Amino acid sequence: MITCKTLEELKKMRRSSLIVAEVLEEVQRMVAVGVKTRDLDAVAEEMIVKAGAKPAFKGYNGFPATLCTSINDQIVHGIPGNYRLNAGDILSIDCGVCCDGYFGDSAVTVPVGEISDNLRELLRVTEEALYRGIEQVLVGNRVSDISAAVQTHVESHGFSLVREFVGHGIGRQLHEEPQVPNFGPPGRGPKLVEGMVLAIEPMVNTGSPAARTLADGWTAVTVDGGYSAHFEHSVAVTAEGPWILSRKN
Repeated sequence: MITCKTLEELKKMRRSSLIVAEVLEEVQRMVAVGVKTRDLDAVAEEMIVKAGAKPAFKGYNGFPATLCTSINDQIVHGIPGNYRLNAGDILSIDCGVCCDGYFGDSAVTVPVGEISDNLRELLRVTEEALYRGIEQVLVGNRVSDISAAVQTHVESHGFSLVREFVGHGIGRQLHEEPQVPNFGPPGRGPKLVEGMVLAIEPMVNTGSPAARTLADGWTAVTVDGGYSAHFEHSVAVTAEGPWILSRKN
């Protein structure tokens, strides 16, 4: 069942989402050669707790950390640990927060030092695809209008879209209906109405779209070893157009 939020509920989600935005901003500042991903995770958890909120991911179906930190060929759900960032890496940082019973969720992929031209293009196109999808968050559109906009942009630049993982509704639960795929024809799926909130999150690969999950039960990686980028925002459907809850301005 798809739940629509009142303005008061959206304001609570905005608060959670802004905490996420602050955490991602700080953690991005920390990204540098030699930094351990577990150090990023520790700072994120400290900031969330200090803000009076709870990490949304930690303990979710047994996930052991506050952030998902996915490196290079890791698509999503990477577990922070002792890995030290290397020059040329790309790092996806996904963060979720629960505050006053409402969730916020956002992700960004950042370079570590100098990266190749192809990887810069990957990051640029993936973030652009997110915003192409967000442009379709309009009352009366359908969920797959978002999907089609993302797919068209990504594939026109020669990259591929992961099929196994999709965006989702968000609100009182971290994952709610509807699912928001990053591929498919327009004009299908549930109609967008005021108060819906969607976590839109393109996951884009340099090579094959195929994914597999590592033995840890969480980390999703590309089958062919190609690199992957991930960007995400929590976006509300309003009469005035998309409201990006997880963007600071």
